[in-house]
Amino acid sequence: MKEIRERPASSNQAAKDVAPDRPAQPLPAGSATRELGWVRLPSGEEMVVAIILAIFLIGFPWLHPGYRFLSLAITTGFTAIALYGLGLQFGQAGIMSVGHAAFMGIGAYTAGILAGKLGIGFWGALPFSVLFSALFAGLIGLPSLRVSGQHYIIITFCFCALLNIAFTNGGSFTGGATGLDVGSIDPVFGINFDRLLNAYYLIVLALFLCLLITYLLVNSSYGRTLRAVRENEALARAVGINANVQKISVLMVSGAFAGVAGILQAYYLRHISPTLYGPFPSLYLALMVMLGGSRLLYGPLIGAIIVSFLPEIMHLDPIDSRIAYGICLLVVILLLPGGVSAGLLNLYRRLWSKRR
Repeated sequence: MKEIRERPASSNQAAKDVAPDRPAQPLPAGSATRELGWVRLPSGEEMVVAIILAIFLIGFPWLHPGYRFLSLAITTGFTAIALYGLGLQFGQAGIMSVGHAAFMGIGAYTAGILAGKLGIGFWGALPFSVLFSALFAGLIGLPSLRVSGQHYIIITFCFCALLNIAFTNGGSFTGGATGLDVGSIDPVFGINFDRLLNAYYLIVLALFLCLLITYLLVNSSYGRTLRAVRENEALARAVGINANVQKISVLMVSGAFAGVAGILQAYYLRHISPTLYGPFPSLYLALMVMLGGSRLLYGPLIGAIIVSFLPEIMHLDPIDSRIAYGICLLVVILLLPGGVSAGLLNLYRRLWSKRR
């Protein structure tokens, strides 16, 4: 077994690992950075947060939330999975996209076409959805090697619009404007995923795996390399980092996450149509990741929760909810540039420092 190395955490290193978008800040007393091989192990505070989150997500159905809120929780779950992919490419590599829903669409339509044309169910279509979404994300990411910033954002927006047109005019292959019907998930060990509770736990399991993969990527040498490219690409190239490979790889990982979210959405809704994967759903995904924060582990999940549950809790109609989203985004940009998750982390640090 590999030796676990433990050393006192310097403010600089700890802040870079926990919240690379913030200046170095003192950590609570007794904090330490532990490493196991190539990945940083979570601190005590991070373990506590993870355990609380796991208990809440697993126990949520037992709070008797009702059909409506349990359905919203499922929607929040697969949306958060897509957001973690977007958070990786934006938060770690600095590559923003407003076409992320297109890669969800590729995953969903891959599953729908395989089910309708070849009779391949959820479990057989899952790897194909992930693969095709990752490949398309890598191909669309090629322009990011030459352009960046708002120019690449425009490219992703145009790709999303063009793919939406292709889905709409795909005839019987894509179902046209009406879309495709998708069957139910095949039972595993006798578990019937037609039941809402079982579908919820399937989404929670996928979300946990997504969180684990995200943590491992961000807190490894790969994540540090991505952040080096984000902060100063010229300097990263000068020290021997192949920035092109790093960019394409993170875009493909992001696309794979979107593919998982897409097939989960398709089999949950049982029907997919082009309107689910157009430019406006992509803008909502970008809004969520900016609201929650893209550089902290729970930021995308917080963003998904805010956007999914805010209209229901406040009883807002679609127009009012868009106004509320806009106000929230302005508040976050002006007061919480790192997102709500970064604001909560800073609040915790201030309260802890006052205790000392």
